[in-house]
Amino acid sequence: MTIKNATVLVVDDDTDVLTAVRLLLKTEVMEVVTEKNPQHLPSLLAGKRFDVIMLDMNFTSSINTGNEGLFWLRRIKELKSDAGVIMITAYGDVDLAVQSLKDGAADFVVKPWHNDRLISTIKDVLRKRAGIREESSAATQSIIGSELLGESEQMQAIFYKIEKIAPTDANILVLGENGTGKDLIAKAIHQHSLRSAKPFVKVDVGALTDSLFESELFGHVKGAFTDAREERIGRFEAASGGTIFLDEIGNISLQQQAKLLSVLQNRQVTRLGSNTPIPVDVRLICATNLPIAELANENRFRKDLIYRINTVEIIVPPLRKRGRDILLLADHFNKMYSGKYLKPLLSFDKSAKDKLLSYSFPGNVRELQYTIERAVIMAEEEELTAEDLLFSPIESAMDEREEPADFKLSAVEKNTILKVIEKHNGNITRAAKELGLTRTALYRRLSKYDI
Repeated sequence: MTIKNATVLVVDDDTDVLTAVRLLLKTEVMEVVTEKNPQHLPSLLAGKRFDVIMLDMNFTSSINTGNEGLFWLRRIKELKSDAGVIMITAYGDVDLAVQSLKDGAADFVVKPWHNDRLISTIKDVLRKRAGIREESSAATQSIIGSELLGESEQMQAIFYKIEKIAPTDANILVLGENGTGKDLIAKAIHQHSLRSAKPFVKVDVGALTDSLFESELFGHVKGAFTDAREERIGRFEAASGGTIFLDEIGNISLQQQAKLLSVLQNRQVTRLGSNTPIPVDVRLICATNLPIAELANENRFRKDLIYRINTVEIIVPPLRKRGRDILLLADHFNKMYSGKYLKPLLSFDKSAKDKLLSYSFPGNVRELQYTIERAVIMAEEEELTAEDLLFSPIESAMDEREEPADFKLSAVEKNTILKVIEKHNGNITRAAKELGLTRTALYRRLSKYDI
């Protein structure tokens, strides 16, 4: 949260102090509420939510021990207010300052203060409070693994499935578009499995040529081919006892599929150039961006291999279908890159949030991550606006090329008209009535689409 959006309550029995603070903050924050009597705090907090409370330490001039301030600080905490409390005193007592911080105060200022220092203190309290809220919110989110998070119904279903299948040794097939986090799903399954203390080995099998496929996955002996100067174990052996994750499984050839199937059936590998089989004990997780219908095409993928790798399938939704998870992930990446690049924690204004929620994200979570990283690096203010969020022109161009919106709309309208006219055997009057158009409007569309 920025100071411009903050609501501040000032509690002090000195009218001059209340006036001075109100005049100072009225152009800096969204709203300033002042109160002379701390006895009114419970009713104030019951009727309104405050981001910052400035609380005087002394309300009885003859006492000046600070005990009243500490009493009302504790009372604020008892009333479950999450406002950041800044204690005010005319006495610069370090012990008193330490005590107020121990009792839950966010900061401590001494009267008379410098205006710039007071505004800076409020900003710091708001920033710390935003960080605490993020951590508190994260604790209630379903987080599986170290990076996979989401609150949407689709992701909750995935988290539930992970918790159910992770302790088993079932082979898993993860389906989803590029950039949706299929590798994080695989890692989360491993982390929650009985094999979590053993290796997790990832292989992008779609990038392996025929000549490298066997050597990388199953290993080779010295002299097996020209550059085999020493013996080397393959990825299956390296993952033995743990989990092997084969990414982009849908891109391997039928010949490679046959070799992989043999290993999965026999639970053993034979290094290239050797005749000695080596037993392996692995949990298999595979992933592909191909739809399951394409994997069912026997000209592209062996049916017996599909059965072998697909004991349970997990379908990861594209980011555009995950609703407000977009903002949750944006906050996560904002915090990550603010720390990495030593920047203050930024916030998103309404225009930025609206832009994130309305964008289709053809590159999914990966594109969102790069977008936020770029925004954090280039940010000059403490708040990100829509103008700060620059989406990848490459992804956007690909998205437009693959699914031009105007073409899709025209095609749907044309096909609908054709089907309705066919349904009514060419009777334009009945077709127009069902389409909710006048005859003239329907004739215009027939001319438009050259029907």
